[in-house]
Amino acid sequence: MRRIPSQYVASDSQTRAGWAAAMSETVSGVIERITFHNLDNGYCVLRVTARGHREAITVVGHMPTATAGEFIEATGDWVNDRNFGQQFRASRLQATPPHTTAGIARYLGSGLVKGIGPRYAQKIVDVFGDKTLEVIDQSPTFLSQVKGIGPKRIERIRASWAEQKYVRAIMVFLQSYGIGTARAVRIYKTYGENAIELVRANPYRLSTDIWGIGFRTADELAQQLGIPSDSPLRARAAVRHVLREASGHGHVAFPELLTVEQTSELTGIAPEAVNAAIEALRIDEEIIRERMTEPAPGQDDPFADAFLYLKPLFLAELGVARAVVALRTGAHPLPQVDVERALAWVESKMGIAFADAQREAVRAAVTEKFLILTGGPGTGKTTIVRAIIEIFAAKNLRLALCAPTGRAAKRLTESTGREAKTIHRLLEFDAASGNFRRGKENPLDIDLLVVDESSMMDVVLANQLLRAVPPWASLLLVGDIDQLPSVGAGCVLNDLIASGAVGVARLTEVHRQAGASWIIRAAHAVNQGQEPESAPAGGGDFYFVEAPDPPAVIEKLLTMVKERIPARFGLDPLRDVQILSPQVRTELGVLNLNKVLQEAVNPVVPGTKEVQRYSTIYRTGDKVIQTQNNYQREVYNGDIGRVLDIDAVEQFLTVDFDGRPVEYDFGDLDELQLAYAITIHKSQGGEYPAVVIPIHTQHYMMLQRNLLYTGITRGKKLVVLVGSRKALWRAVTNADTARRFSLLAQRIRTLLPEPTD
Repeated sequence: MRRIPSQYVASDSQTRAGWAAAMSETVSGVIERITFHNLDNGYCVLRVTARGHREAITVVGHMPTATAGEFIEATGDWVNDRNFGQQFRASRLQATPPHTTAGIARYLGSGLVKGIGPRYAQKIVDVFGDKTLEVIDQSPTFLSQVKGIGPKRIERIRASWAEQKYVRAIMVFLQSYGIGTARAVRIYKTYGENAIELVRANPYRLSTDIWGIGFRTADELAQQLGIPSDSPLRARAAVRHVLREASGHGHVAFPELLTVEQTSELTGIAPEAVNAAIEALRIDEEIIRERMTEPAPGQDDPFADAFLYLKPLFLAELGVARAVVALRTGAHPLPQVDVERALAWVESKMGIAFADAQREAVRAAVTEKFLILTGGPGTGKTTIVRAIIEIFAAKNLRLALCAPTGRAAKRLTESTGREAKTIHRLLEFDAASGNFRRGKENPLDIDLLVVDESSMMDVVLANQLLRAVPPWASLLLVGDIDQLPSVGAGCVLNDLIASGAVGVARLTEVHRQAGASWIIRAAHAVNQGQEPESAPAGGGDFYFVEAPDPPAVIEKLLTMVKERIPARFGLDPLRDVQILSPQVRTELGVLNLNKVLQEAVNPVVPGTKEVQRYSTIYRTGDKVIQTQNNYQREVYNGDIGRVLDIDAVEQFLTVDFDGRPVEYDFGDLDELQLAYAITIHKSQGGEYPAVVIPIHTQHYMMLQRNLLYTGITRGKKLVVLVGSRKALWRAVTNADTARRFSLLAQRIRTLLPEPTD
């Protein structure tokens, strides 16, 4: 039994911390391996070669940064973990750079510095010995004395060493205030060497400038830095946060009453002070107030008083409204045509006979300058698009086809036989300037623009596109209004229809050949509020498989992905099968499912490379999805690729996006998530050979008709729902969709010219 020193027994004034310190032990040694490190909270599991211990020990604790080869001192106690055995649980962990040549070689070879792997680390240490770190820090040009290290590698080492020094300083700064350090690299890349000073001056800028850092984190830091809770700086930041959160939920504008209420609830700031913050932001033109309303006849709209916009969203909505009014006017680009003869000609050329609604859609396209073509699966939208293209092409008019995502553009190319581009490619986005080359001053050289999957366009993207359509051109928007609206702010397609300013062709009849598909039957049943019917065993493409609880759902899901679908349909689990979940979290959410599926379909085998960042293990062969638009890399939110390679020395990971390799620095890996399972929202615009959807009451709040309908319509050859009948019933019968606040429809109507008698 350990003897307690007498000074801790004699005095009643000693604190509990003093007792703990007296009872604690201290171990010190060199980090051999980092088993786990969560940069969000600093928790780490280290294997350490410790003094006085013959074998490496396990040390667990919290520290902002850890690197193999560092010397650590840990104060704490030995515990016997039920799952992992004996560990040293540290209440305090302190690391210092290594001071032995062996430690320095391990430290440099750990991937700490770009351009130095284990081989070069040993070569450098062989030349400079225990002075190595001093040379790299103060005189990196001396590295030219090491064989194989030239000026380019020296510059890369110098820049990487400087970056990691500043990043580590930022990590320590954040950790000292109890803030996770996962975004330290991004903070450094945004603010540079003055990052800590800039953050100290205004910590709320983090929530605006740094992707992945929210208001709550910035607010916690601000309070610890001494910024008063009633500070106008805090109030303005909170208002911005509420409006950004609203836009993240699809709102272009947000009621001022709700903004004040939610800001006050979030911060405890009095409504009067929130109103003052709103007024200050309005004067600075960061936000715009609008009172344009059209309450329903005889009904008072509680949100009709005033709306607040973030300025970019206001300008986007105004731009869309103005463009719609301008594009619907003027002469149609088609020369005078005999519509009936054109219909007969295109039917003969395509070898089909149109249904009445399809004929009306073609008529509308050759008479309306701005037309929306909408309908569900199997109603013939693609056939009508092809027919319209044939008529325009026969008159030698210039055509362009596009879609919001690469997957949707690829599908459009396959269905029409003509090249289709993403909207970003069509508008010639310039990564260097961050702007589109095509716009109002440099419009597209076209007579007809076809936009597929247009329900996915948010108000910002729609504004950029419509600005680039010349006034003489015709515009055809194709989409399914019953699918989920865009991930970004707005409900553009529905608002355009509601405005009454553009032509609308609706296709509702499912054609006989399409009607043979159980997937299409299921989609239309769900859309009509009916439970979908499974195909006969072994004889169809849509099935519901009952599973009572989440563990059973996961078990059946894994069996299908690994065994039954490959055996029955000959589909590859990695390439062809996509799991779609209604939610991100929960046991059946994409985060947990991705971990389970990664181990099931892409386990570690000899030759597999992997890297852990942001609590995710990325492995060669993994399916990954881009989670935000990155214009420099020309990769956009929702793009799916496969991990090709991981370079631990140069610290980058390469992803193949449809045959195009794209590199990511390790510090930018928070832009990627595993994509064995993705949300139904992220699947919009995509089509997959096989889709499996877990559906359970665990997803209760997300079980909505348009969500399930969208998920089912993503499957091409097979769709399987796995879960409970109760959850299926809830999704089918719940047609309530959240209202998206936007004034686009009203704005368009106010800009329309008054009708003349």
